[in-house]
Amino acid sequence: MDLIKKFQKTYMKKNIPELRAGDVIRVHQKIQEGKKSRIQIFEGIVIKTSGGKSLDASFTVRRKSLGVGVEITFPLHSPTVVKIEKTKRIKVRRSKLYYLRELTDKQIKRKGEFKDTAIWEEKKGKEEEEKEKTRKEVEAKQKEETKKKKQEELDKKFAQSRGEETSKVEDKPVENKPEAQFN
Repeated sequence: MDLIKKFQKTYMKKNIPELRAGDVIRVHQKIQEGKKSRIQIFEGIVIKTSGGKSLDASFTVRRKSLGVGVEITFPLHSPTVVKIEKTKRIKVRRSKLYYLRELTDKQIKRKGEFKDTAIWEEKKGKEEEEKEKTRKEVEAKQKEETKKKKQEELDKKFAQSRGEETSKVEDKPVENKPEAQFN
């Protein structure tokens, strides 16, 4: 039995956020699309939590998007969940809020709502987010430089096709004017 707990401990996160049904949270999830990765934010109400703090613990978040209810179940110890922000806490009397599925937006207007903000963040996720930002900045600079080089090459080719010569001192095109001009 200890062997299983030791194995599970390697995959568990150290500081787990306190989530309950009725919390309005924002989940920052890392999404990998081919070679690119990005962070997507999903905001909604926690409908249920299950598993406590064990390795198989999960929580379900619901929100309405364009009139359609969307529910996502996140594993609590998933490496893709980078950050969880708790924005509000709603006083509820049930542990599973499945009745929200049948209600409309107008009926969901909640009473007993109060702010209880807290942010849970994984240190590795924050480091990965910063690395991703710096990588994107470097890529943007490289794209700009290649774009400038291509534009310069195109300008040179255009100048050569028109019969113009570029002077090395001023880097401006010098036109070859014919001796006889037509009026």
